[in-house]
Amino acid sequence: MKIGVLIGFEENVVEKIEEAAKYGIHSCQLCTWNPAARTEERAEQVLGALRRCDMSVSTFWVGWSGPAVWNFTEGPLTLGLLPPAYRHKRVGELIQGADYALKLGLKQVATHAGFIPENPHDPLYAGMIDALREVAQHLKANGQYLLFETGQETPVTLLRAFEDIGTGNCRVNLDTANLILYGKANPVDALEIIGKYVMDLHVKDGLWPTDGWHLGTEVAVGEGKADFPKIIAGLKALHYDGALTIEREISGAKQIEDILRAKALLESLI
Repeated sequence: MKIGVLIGFEENVVEKIEEAAKYGIHSCQLCTWNPAARTEERAEQVLGALRRCDMSVSTFWVGWSGPAVWNFTEGPLTLGLLPPAYRHKRVGELIQGADYALKLGLKQVATHAGFIPENPHDPLYAGMIDALREVAQHLKANGQYLLFETGQETPVTLLRAFEDIGTGNCRVNLDTANLILYGKANPVDALEIIGKYVMDLHVKDGLWPTDGWHLGTEVAVGEGKADFPKIIAGLKALHYDGALTIEREISGAKQIEDILRAKALLESLI
């Protein structure tokens, strides 16, 4: 397993790659929400920085346009491919992002699919599955995998979605905190259901929700409810040999401090 970090694919992406390498990190996910940033020039700059810094990219994380409210109430109305009003445009954006990933030589493309309904008879379920199948089929033709970031649905619901999409190239970006923040599962137990599909991780920690309206709180790795010794042991039992991508959703010096602490913890476990 290789320890990595999440890096935004924006104007300072080259500097972020160089900074990560300076701290002894040589794997990353590149995260892009802005299609305007995905230019030929930036691709060349990034490829050059990756070579200079001996940095590999595990996954290209692709976002989508439109409103995004990260809570329990407005989230299902705004996030991913569940809301019909944004679905068609976002399908195109995910496909465009995946095609751009090919310019970087990347075969793993991740996103937040949105709140996949737990009830397969929900009137929005079939349309969402059709949209996800369209994206997955395009990626399959590219020789790519579509990774679903965990959190907004139970592991069983995600497993059912993979079966219903049926393209064979759907995989998991296991966010160890999101399952807790959304109150959907313990990440250790989730590995027993969807572990064989895991191709990348967001190493992140968090606390359970304390009310029915707001997500739980993200905290530094080791300060929340994610049991990383058991998570790493579970991954080893599954013969997982992919990236462990650290994500800390703050900025500044404290973010770097927390990332380096997470790196040290992971090194002690792997």
